[in-house]
Amino acid sequence: MINKHLEDLNMTTTGYAVLRDPFLNKGTGFTLAERQALGITGALPSQVQTIDEQAAQAYQQFLSKTAPLEKRIFLMNLFNENVTLFYHLMDEHVAEFMPIVYDPVVADSIEQYNEIFMNPQNAAFLSVDRPEDIQASLRNAAAGRDIKLVVVTDAEGILGMGDWGVNGVDIAVGKLMVYTAAAGIDPASVLPVSIDAGTNNQALLDNPRYLGNKHARIAGDDYLAFIDQFVTAEQTLFPESLLHWEDFGRANAQVILDKYKDEIATFNDDIQGTGMIVLAGVFGALNISKEKLVDQTFVTFGAGTAGMGIVNQIFTELQRAGLSAEEARQHFYLVDKQGLLFEDTPDLTAAQKPFTRQRSEFDNAASLTSLAAVVKTIHPTVLIGTSTQPGTFTEEIVKEMAAHTPRPIIFPLSNPTKLAETTAENLIKWTDGKALVSTGIPAADVVYKGITYKIGQGNNALIYPGLGFGLVASTAKLLTQETISAAIHALGGLVDADEPGAAVLPPVSNLTAFSQKIAEVTAQSVLDQGLNREPIVDAKQAVKDAKWSAEYQVGK
Repeated sequence: MINKHLEDLNMTTTGYAVLRDPFLNKGTGFTLAERQALGITGALPSQVQTIDEQAAQAYQQFLSKTAPLEKRIFLMNLFNENVTLFYHLMDEHVAEFMPIVYDPVVADSIEQYNEIFMNPQNAAFLSVDRPEDIQASLRNAAAGRDIKLVVVTDAEGILGMGDWGVNGVDIAVGKLMVYTAAAGIDPASVLPVSIDAGTNNQALLDNPRYLGNKHARIAGDDYLAFIDQFVTAEQTLFPESLLHWEDFGRANAQVILDKYKDEIATFNDDIQGTGMIVLAGVFGALNISKEKLVDQTFVTFGAGTAGMGIVNQIFTELQRAGLSAEEARQHFYLVDKQGLLFEDTPDLTAAQKPFTRQRSEFDNAASLTSLAAVVKTIHPTVLIGTSTQPGTFTEEIVKEMAAHTPRPIIFPLSNPTKLAETTAENLIKWTDGKALVSTGIPAADVVYKGITYKIGQGNNALIYPGLGFGLVASTAKLLTQETISAAIHALGGLVDADEPGAAVLPPVSNLTAFSQKIAEVTAQSVLDQGLNREPIVDAKQAVKDAKWSAEYQVGK
């Protein structure tokens, strides 16, 4: 698919403006004829390079950088100069670049955003102090481009880092880079958006170089009114777009999703994406253990936005497997900082309330104030960590769990690295190789007693690019639970369950291949439900036709 930005401009942009437009620039890749036609003869060295030659040169420059953040800055600068070359290079090194452009290195970028600020990658910045500018801001950022996908963040709940205000725009930028690298969505058709609602991070407010609004976050009705104005403007300007919500706080994330999910094509990665990847990992683990979902007991350690997104996704799938809502709820135990959450626990969120337990269920209810006590009492078969509390999956807890189930499924998902509940190596050793493990960060293979255990990363990037691209390619009006379930099963079925030490999820190195599969399954589900805006007969062909290629278009 030819980049529409190029096609629409039809060579009307010339001279140095071409070299400054990252969607048009080829650098030394411009042929002599193109240089003459565009009025840039003499603006570049004489040698005309192929994109492969440029990529090899850029990769050597990348390797010359030592610190991960330096590597990310180099890649971001390349993106700002030449989008096509950036993605061509990332296609060749996707597993190596993923943790650099996104998690975990993006965390360092966010923390130092004020000090290393650079061209903001065509993002739109919306301020709660100027709601009258919303539509103009979106229009300006998208000028000349046909936007099909918007990733928006207000950065209140960044990874395990909390509130980072306007610095969190790098999350939206990184997500969109993964969308293109993994699934092939046209980078000219995407838009990162930062909603600057203020910040409650005092260190940012005290920093003279902080670039966002220097006041506390607005909340309540005023905040939700601003969100509504944003959604109205976004849908007016980009009526066929998918709206992706990222890293909103626990008080707002579910409320926003619930308000719009039945009206527009929208997706919350922290709620739905995290739930999807974890459930796909559970299915992968069950394919290995030969057990059933309906026979599992789940303990979720960390009952915030991500944790409850996981619970709700598994809960829905249990109902699809034939359980009633009440039967499905009995499979869950939520543990947060207070310990096991009961119906009378103070300050429960709306998402937590349906899954709390009654104290009358336990003889020792008063003592269930720690994860260790809950595991010893409940005997879970699945333990999921989204707590951002490092080291909390202790040897004692893991061995206690393994004593009561033959293949414990244990997913320490908190990230970045310093916040992980434990390591994959610990889990394999403490359970004598029985644990079925997924981590939230990239983990090396674990060699134990002669078997190499591959560790699946519970990275949302394994599923959201294919899902989102499938929705865009099929011109979906809505994202339904039926489509979500289809994508989950497609990913969960990609593991080799009979291989010794098999991973519960496929490797990031195969990201582009299985993202294509998930996109096709997603598009087919949309068509089966009649939710496509435009007439489409063949889902696979629609995905193929929409796929962008990181290659220069001759004469464009």
